[in-house]
Amino acid sequence: MSNPPDVSDRSDVTDRSDVTMPLARTCPYAPPAEYERLRERTPVARVSLPTGTTAWAITRHEDIRTVLADPRFSSDRKAPGFPALSPSARKLASEARPTMIGMDGSEHGTARRAVLGEFTVRRMRGLQPRIQQIVDECLDAMLAGPRPADLVTALSLPVPSLVICEQLGVPYADHEFFQLHSSRLIGRSPSYEEKHHALAALQGYLGTLIADKEREPTDDLLGRQIVKRREEGSYDREDLVGLAFLLLIAGHETTANMISLGTLALLEHPEELAALRADPGRTPAAVEEMLRSFTIADAVVSRVATEDVEVGGVLVRAGEGVLVLSNAGNHDPAVYPRPDALDIERGARNHLAFGFGAHQCLGQNLARMELQIVFDTLVRRVPGLKLAAPVEKLPFKNDSSVYGIYEMPVSW
Repeated sequence: MSNPPDVSDRSDVTDRSDVTMPLARTCPYAPPAEYERLRERTPVARVSLPTGTTAWAITRHEDIRTVLADPRFSSDRKAPGFPALSPSARKLASEARPTMIGMDGSEHGTARRAVLGEFTVRRMRGLQPRIQQIVDECLDAMLAGPRPADLVTALSLPVPSLVICEQLGVPYADHEFFQLHSSRLIGRSPSYEEKHHALAALQGYLGTLIADKEREPTDDLLGRQIVKRREEGSYDREDLVGLAFLLLIAGHETTANMISLGTLALLEHPEELAALRADPGRTPAAVEEMLRSFTIADAVVSRVATEDVEVGGVLVRAGEGVLVLSNAGNHDPAVYPRPDALDIERGARNHLAFGFGAHQCLGQNLARMELQIVFDTLVRRVPGLKLAAPVEKLPFKNDSSVYGIYEMPVSW
């Protein structure tokens, strides 16, 4: 792919903005206020990036789905025009071996199909009793301990961490190690050197773990992949390390933050909490509404055009980067009436929290199940749960690519 064109003096670029990405949220329940202005005035707008370059920001639900479904927009993070939200992220992407999220076309399809069977609805249902047990054990420990407790360390982090560790075959005893390094990788403040060290540490750890499993494959996702790929003649340890790395980070960071934010939303909206307590059958719809409302992985879905493509009436030239602002799309009033209201009856599954198109989140069935079990159990077992600190004092993750809360003191 050629270098992205210089658009500084292009006469056809009329949709400019003075916005520099990424933007911080001022309210945990809503996207940055600037998103609304962009969506109304310049839904395909040129924005500045911390790398000193520019990209197109897409804010309408319809346009976002169009971009994510169009194979002319590439996920290749090594492409010259691919938009990075920090110089360190750009440099790291240029050095790292591609994982599934950075692949296109048949390469991506082959990598995805290889592991798709591990995330079917049927297999997720088989995990349900164990997930319920994990949630109950975490709540047992929290309720038996001192008050106030930190919901993040007592419930939000250990539940998805235990689940993904058991699914992959990663020792949970090492969870503090991979949580520390994964937080550095998705954080915006760590330097390139810190991120590089975190990436090398995680890859080295997983490489050693997988090498051990090669000698005696275990009955877990990684062990089964070793056996399957050997039989197919396609086994490559580095490829499997990349897959394990991707699933390990995505499998606990996102769900953990959704548990914290979802619990906060219910405590701050007692009428919605009462409705769930009265009818647990509403929980699946409530989970969808929380996913839509928070869209915690906003501004991380990026693409680069491989051809000239018109989006929302604007010409995006080959080699130009595109930022998909999913949180803006999930608050598009053309699709969701009263988008800033938390309405657990909405139940809109056409949201963009898991992406759209060929790259839609592989683990969405697992995430939904974990969230439903957590909220059902929390509402039933801890009816007196309450915040033990003012909302405005909570440390929100405005410095991370995955939004959430660092600590959340609760009592009951």
